[in-house]
Amino acid sequence: MKAAPRPCSIADTLALVGEKYSLLVLREISLGVRRFDRIARNTGAPRDILTARLKRLVEAGILEKVPYSERPMRYEYRATAAGRELQPVLLTLMAWGDRHLNAEDRPVVLEHACGEVLSPRVVCACCGGEADGESLTHHVRSAGWTTAGPVGPAAGPVEPTAPADR
Repeated sequence: MKAAPRPCSIADTLALVGEKYSLLVLREISLGVRRFDRIARNTGAPRDILTARLKRLVEAGILEKVPYSERPMRYEYRATAAGRELQPVLLTLMAWGDRHLNAEDRPVVLEHACGEVLSPRVVCACCGGEADGESLTHHVRSAGWTTAGPVGPAAGPVEPTAPADR
């Protein structure tokens, strides 16, 4: 019998938005592209897959369908508050890709309201300090789990953790 994987909000989130076309749909909507045909063109998603991804994102409360024409009835897609909260995820993914995949020729550059090119960071809302592997301490709250993995007889041997795995 296979052991259950670690309970994790990252895994739960990826189950909703971790598929390529889901993230690309969110990118397009953040750019102001809200209609099916344009989303399909700009993402390269096959129409049947795009239909399924849009339906799932609407059902999950990440997007909403808003009518823009009654004859014929047509809809556009808009981010809900939950969908807008995913914007920093897209920004950090883009920044990572710019640094590690497209360093010589960034396909899109974002300018912040201050006039400078955006360089997103994850910071603590309380103190403003940067959140990185050195400044974070993990506190596992799932019963039967530690940072190293499951505990108890079914867990098997425990591997030592690296300092960054605190």
